[in-house]
Amino acid sequence: MTGWKRTIALLSLIISFFPLSAQYKIRGIVKDAHTQELIPFATLQFVGTNTGMVTDAEGAYLFELSSIPSDSLLVRVMGYQRTVLFVDKTLREQTLDFEISRGDMSLKTYEVKANVNFALLLLRQIVRRKPFNNYDRLESYTYEVYNKLELDIKNLNTVKLSKNRFTKPFSFILKNIDSTTEHQPFLPVFLTESLSDYYYQRSPRKTKEVIKASRTSGLDNESVTKFLGGMYQNINVYDNFIPVFDKSFVSPINNSGAMYYNYRIADTQYINNHRYIKLNFEPRRKGENVFIGEMWVQDSTYAIQKMSMSVPGEANINFVRKISLVQEFRPMKDSSGWFLAKDKFIVDFWTPSPKPTKTIEFIGRKTTSYENVVFNDTAATNIFTEKRYPQNIVVTDSARNRPDSFWQGNRHETLSHNEQAIYKMVDTLQKMPLFQKYSNTVRFLATGYKPFGMLEWGPYWYLFSQNRLEGFRVRLDLGTTPKFNKDLYLNGYLAYGFGDDRFKGKFSALWLLKRHPRMYVYGSFVRDLDNGANYYDEVGTDNIFSLAIRKPNIPQKFMLIDEKRGEFFKEYYSGFSHHFSVSHKQFLPFPPLPTGSFFPHNGEGLDPLTNMEVAVRLRYAFREEFLEGNYYRFSLGSKYPIVEIKYALGLQGVLKSNYSYHKASATVSDYVKLAPFGHLYYNFFAGKIFGSPLPYPLLEIHPGNEIYYYNKYAFNMMNRYEFISDQYAGFNLEHTIGNGIFNYIPLVRKLKFRQFWTAKGVVGRLSAENKAMNLNAGYPFRTLQGNPYIELGTGVENILKFLRVDFVWRVAPKRLPDDPLEKRFGIFGSFRLQF
Repeated sequence: MTGWKRTIALLSLIISFFPLSAQYKIRGIVKDAHTQELIPFATLQFVGTNTGMVTDAEGAYLFELSSIPSDSLLVRVMGYQRTVLFVDKTLREQTLDFEISRGDMSLKTYEVKANVNFALLLLRQIVRRKPFNNYDRLESYTYEVYNKLELDIKNLNTVKLSKNRFTKPFSFILKNIDSTTEHQPFLPVFLTESLSDYYYQRSPRKTKEVIKASRTSGLDNESVTKFLGGMYQNINVYDNFIPVFDKSFVSPINNSGAMYYNYRIADTQYINNHRYIKLNFEPRRKGENVFIGEMWVQDSTYAIQKMSMSVPGEANINFVRKISLVQEFRPMKDSSGWFLAKDKFIVDFWTPSPKPTKTIEFIGRKTTSYENVVFNDTAATNIFTEKRYPQNIVVTDSARNRPDSFWQGNRHETLSHNEQAIYKMVDTLQKMPLFQKYSNTVRFLATGYKPFGMLEWGPYWYLFSQNRLEGFRVRLDLGTTPKFNKDLYLNGYLAYGFGDDRFKGKFSALWLLKRHPRMYVYGSFVRDLDNGANYYDEVGTDNIFSLAIRKPNIPQKFMLIDEKRGEFFKEYYSGFSHHFSVSHKQFLPFPPLPTGSFFPHNGEGLDPLTNMEVAVRLRYAFREEFLEGNYYRFSLGSKYPIVEIKYALGLQGVLKSNYSYHKASATVSDYVKLAPFGHLYYNFFAGKIFGSPLPYPLLEIHPGNEIYYYNKYAFNMMNRYEFISDQYAGFNLEHTIGNGIFNYIPLVRKLKFRQFWTAKGVVGRLSAENKAMNLNAGYPFRTLQGNPYIELGTGVENILKFLRVDFVWRVAPKRLPDDPLEKRFGIFGSFRLQF
């Protein structure tokens, strides 16, 4: 036998003593069905056998088998539903990816009786080390943040959509439906990306975000760009409370976490020679603002390596089916601690429908990654002194004009096929005339305005109304659009009352000199009835709906206002602003209000109810945020108290002005979160009027409410023109508790009612001169001197998701002998959409 033949025979003999190599390979991953996060160390087992394994730190697994022991593969993870997939025994290689959903299984199922609860001991160590592990302990840091937000639609009936005559022209978008990564097919419809540099300074605390790139499908609005940056919905699991929409949820590592959660140690694993402990948590009680999920903790530093949380279905949040939050951390380069690497925020929204099984759902997915972290370096603090970045959030000039090549080179992760298709799909839709028609119709119904090139008509709810003085009233509103001028807004309306046979109207002009910080000039002329609305969300009398909800036996009171006004407003980056105004007003009251004949002329040629006034208002609202519109903006409030001071001077003898006086007033207001007990709104106000005796239109007429729609800013058990003062101080409190007592009533808890209480009060006085001028003018004005006004209320909101009912008691002053009983107690309704 030749040498090479002997070698082959020897190798064959050696190989025959070893088992045959694997003939079958089964590989795949295990991930959360909602967050799409990979799940490490999940247990896999062939059903009915002892053959199994666990996924690695990346959530992947690989079976190499000589034979397939069972036709079903099971995955088990504590807190998730057990999931089984079919195994095809005829395939040599196959991929089985598991998407598992959280279950309702309680940790009590796994409870082990012992003298020591090691999970609570671990929690205490985590809490003890929070000051050292929280990255906000650093004196300063900066990082690059990449944000990606996607909106998808689920439960679409593709057959009906492709045949419906309204949606058939858009059936091409159904080609983008993805049915591979979800249990249910979904259609990606919206995508936005942003790339920012974020800066933080601990003492004094300062933050700044410079958005250097932004790309949004279908939208090009700087305000929207800011809200999609890294600063909003930015959570820190080391905080005791975590914001979810407008609510505060108890963090799983809250200092008092054991009061809200049950904990259990579920697993222990080694990664890169470091031991990590898996701690599961669930709510102690149903209905509270808490999470369910798990965290991985490094056992030497007790730092969080990964936190996965979901909001239980019993939580009191509207229009949301499911919420998941994930945060991952990585060690810093010098081993001084851990820093954010990635976080996710996933929400399933639902819309009300008479057929729940056919409800369309929306999925919002926000993914944020953090790169180039630098801490305790002057690079993070020098930015706060740079004059080119004066705002808290800055959108650079080129941010919304970045080419594709920039995004390809700077994204932290590449876009999927679905995400790339969104931009193309939206661009195609925007060019379709029919889509523009549909979107304009929806905009008209939602906002009330209908654009016609350079002009727009609306809002439509002012078109018809009726009252005792005018009878049937019609009104036509017109305004300009940015196509006319992006910084100049002209607006006006013409109204006619068939009962009094009079035309009324208004014309105004707003010129935006600067948008950031805001500076404008404004002028207006109005001749119309005072309808009693002073705030943006109040219900006035200038609409037909108010007639149906007026309180009985209270006559309507009317005053015609003829006013010319000019204003100048300037705002500074600090939040300070000043507002100068000059106005000329002529009042024409109608009975039963006292008319001008009751008041004296203070000089020849002067009119008793004509007034000329100059005023300045100073306002400080630190870090107040706004939602910008074409010309006006909507305040989203501030995390800090807002202070306003106003001074006004009456100019006697100017354009028949009859009075000389000084007015000073101040207000302080704020929304304060009282986690976990909801939030409190407060408004404290005071004012004083100095000078010659004044008629009631120039005094403080305390705001009353004569309809059954609840008015947050008025005294709801007070009539209009009931109380007047020249010196006053008051308060307005509203505490929204949340579930309150309803959380402890099992049948009511499912309705997700919410509880609140309110308190309003004012004390005032009227000088002897003003009493003599007004209290004898033929109308029953009253003063609050020595007898303050107080009303208390409570109620239920979130009825059917949007109704609110207030029960209000008038506590003081004492009821007069001829006052009806309904002046002591009232029931009010209102609408409020909120999460």
